[in-house]
Amino acid sequence: MRLPHRLPHRLTTSIALLAAPALLLGPTSSGAAASAEPEPGPEPGSAAYVQRDTENVADAYGRIHGEGGQLRNPAYLPALVAHSSALSVAQLLAQAAEPTRPALTAGNLVPGWDVGNPLRASWSGTRGRSQRVAFTNRYGALLRGTVWAPAEGARDPYSGRRLRGPFPGVVITPGSVQGSEGMYEWLAQDLAERGYVVLTYDVQGQGGSETFPHPDGSAFPFCDPTTQPPPAEVSDEMTGCPGVPFQQQANFEVGTRDALSFLLATPARPWANPGSTGAAVDAANPFHHLLDRRRERHPVTPGRRHRIAVIGHSLGAAAVSQVQAVDKRVATVVALDKLGTPTADDVDLRPVVPALGVQSEYGFAVTPWQLSGGSSIQPQPSPDGPDPRRERATGWDAWDAAGVDSMMLVPRASTHLEYTDIPLVLPASRWGQALTSVTVQRWLDRYLKHRGGPRALLRQRIDYLEPTGGGAWSPVRLRRDEHLSFYYCSAYRLDAAGSTQRRVLRDGDVTDVGC
Repeated sequence: MRLPHRLPHRLTTSIALLAAPALLLGPTSSGAAASAEPEPGPEPGSAAYVQRDTENVADAYGRIHGEGGQLRNPAYLPALVAHSSALSVAQLLAQAAEPTRPALTAGNLVPGWDVGNPLRASWSGTRGRSQRVAFTNRYGALLRGTVWAPAEGARDPYSGRRLRGPFPGVVITPGSVQGSEGMYEWLAQDLAERGYVVLTYDVQGQGGSETFPHPDGSAFPFCDPTTQPPPAEVSDEMTGCPGVPFQQQANFEVGTRDALSFLLATPARPWANPGSTGAAVDAANPFHHLLDRRRERHPVTPGRRHRIAVIGHSLGAAAVSQVQAVDKRVATVVALDKLGTPTADDVDLRPVVPALGVQSEYGFAVTPWQLSGGSSIQPQPSPDGPDPRRERATGWDAWDAAGVDSMMLVPRASTHLEYTDIPLVLPASRWGQALTSVTVQRWLDRYLKHRGGPRALLRQRIDYLEPTGGGAWSPVRLRRDEHLSFYYCSAYRLDAAGSTQRRVLRDGDVTDVGC
């Protein structure tokens, strides 16, 4: 299907809103076109540099205020009210039906927290299919999720080709600070309608999932946080109460690995659902018959013969970076801010499978260039301007040094919340989600479906379909490099498969930022 041209080169901002002190002024730009020999950027501290930075800061709110954004699409607010109300009622009913499985979470207690993008509410049944599921983790805590799959007889919405199963599998692990699966439906739906079976879920203590464990198998939760946690070589748990507190990496590692087990479960080989006494649980993936279980004859990574990817955001990204090293069911990993970095005392975190990292310029708060030191999550003063290697150093450098296929992109004006659908109040750029989704699709096509070589991953044109209301999905066309950071380096290292001799395509500074 040929998509009509739609390149909004300039976005405008009507409201200046910052979580850290800064002043936003004037119109914003989506970035200058890339050229073969780019001109050097303005000097840090110069008037031109400050002006460019001011525009970039404003663009970090593009999803709210930008062209077609939440406040400029008349269909958004009515859809948000309707979908939030329906979801809140459904969550209350689910909790009432399971009184011994309390989910004391923002997702259950704050109306609209889990709503995601309400313009996507019509996806299931029209563009694909989904089914809610519930299963327990290894500690007996009830986890809730959704499995997404292509519609029966569906065609690829971009190429028009018939989607023929079986399909590779994907597990998406949410971010911390009460991230919920609804915030990641955009990516699950985008992947499902292109031929993947995708499981989204809430880790223990977040979204609709239970807060406490059932370690003794009882129907009632039990937790004693004063007891000592297991030894570090056995578990990463912070306390003797498994999964408590929710804000710990162990929850996301356990959730990822148990979600993988549930994704692979069938009626003949069900998931055991430990500690599920009195709970209504599913024993198997409802779309298990669609999942591609053929073993890879020539795997990219020796010994990794499943066709499964794990994707994670934030603390979930740290978890999947760890899981890829130790779980042989994982063929490739996608880390959404950020890909993990091996350290001398963390032998389990090592580059093993091909990894895609999509990183961000800003964290939860959007800060001016003088505070770009440290990391995006914990900014520090930087009087000399941003370090262009900052994002590359968090993971890609290690994969590159290990000789494992890897790619890292830093969308321009992106924030840590780029990869979550959150209504109205928190910053994200206008086009970072489109760039991320298309890149993830291409990455998984390469490493799970073995379609398209490295050149397909490096294609400049980004064609994307986004919901605009009333069941309509509108085409967007972007040029990739125009929407990459001019502060931080994007990079790739890819084996050129199919050549008579091993050849590596490598660029540690895609847009010539200065690495």
